[in-house]
Amino acid sequence: MNKFMTSMIAFGAGIAAYNLVQRNNLMSARNMKKIQKNIKRAIT
Repeated sequence: MNKFMTSMIAFGAGIAAYNLVQRNNLMSARNMKKIQKNIKRAIT
């Protein structure tokens, strides 16, 4: 349970950072796709 909570908090922080970066256009679309893949891998 604790591990699940930790991963959910990390996931939430990742989404917040991802949205922030997207809004500020700090990264290219290619990097975005790479990060999305990493997030999907982390979830499963």
